[in-house]
Amino acid sequence: MHYTLHQLRIFIEVVDCKSITKASQQLHLTQPAVSIQIKKLQEQFEIPLIEVVGKQLYVTDFGFEVANYARKILEYSDQLKYKTQSFRNELGGKIKFSIASTGKYVLPFFLAKFLEKHPGIDTSIDVTNKLNVIRDLEENKVDFALVSTLPKKLEVNAFPLIENKLFLVCKTDMLSKAKAKDKLPLIYRENGSATRNAMIDYFKGKPQNVKSIQLTSNEAVKQAVISGMGKSIMPLIGIKHELKSGDLSIVKVRGLPITTQWNLIYLKEKMLSPAARAYLSFLALNTEKIIEESFKWIKNY
Repeated sequence: MHYTLHQLRIFIEVVDCKSITKASQQLHLTQPAVSIQIKKLQEQFEIPLIEVVGKQLYVTDFGFEVANYARKILEYSDQLKYKTQSFRNELGGKIKFSIASTGKYVLPFFLAKFLEKHPGIDTSIDVTNKLNVIRDLEENKVDFALVSTLPKKLEVNAFPLIENKLFLVCKTDMLSKAKAKDKLPLIYRENGSATRNAMIDYFKGKPQNVKSIQLTSNEAVKQAVISGMGKSIMPLIGIKHELKSGDLSIVKVRGLPITTQWNLIYLKEKMLSPAARAYLSFLALNTEKIIEESFKWIKNY
């Protein structure tokens, strides 16, 4: 057999996504490129790995078996890579993160210089909502999670990064309408979002005779507000450029902003890898400097 590690990685993504199209998006490859690699992998086996019935892709029982072995092969491949680095006295390994969707505006700034200092360390970052973030942490699928509210049912260690301010915002030319009661629809995040929970708590008990709209990502909410579809409570960290350009404006109302804290958390019982411990040491030494260099603008709001 002459399959490649690249083919195995693509196949695992297809199995996880149950879709060529979704796998190509996750891998940042074209759909034909993914299809070609799956076809080449299939040529190594007489038994089908996947089946397409109508427009739906199904993984065969044999395909699931191959995927399980593929995961082990890739894991051993990574271990060999990191072992080689250790013999060279280089810090290696992989750090896995699961972060709330707005956390994508935070984590990269606290990670870039660390990875520059330790090029032998690999990372994976799953961007999702808080519900899935906590599930990933609870099931020990990741080393760290980035959240703006701490979980109540998990024993975790927390490393505070920066504060998280949430403001009511609207399209700039609709500011007067947004200040008036019962004028603009309220745009919410999906169930499981910490921002949604904060917005529900804020409007609880306040009469709102307007329709509500639900969208499944912070970026989708932002674009909806920019288009004039309604108003929403949003994290300041994600609307810096829109405020600066004038596309969005803050609606000044009593009780806002809501201020929470972005925390990097990990399970108290977690046996952190050398790479993960090195990252915590890096944060202890550099967090204040990173905040001053990259997030000083937050103090203006």
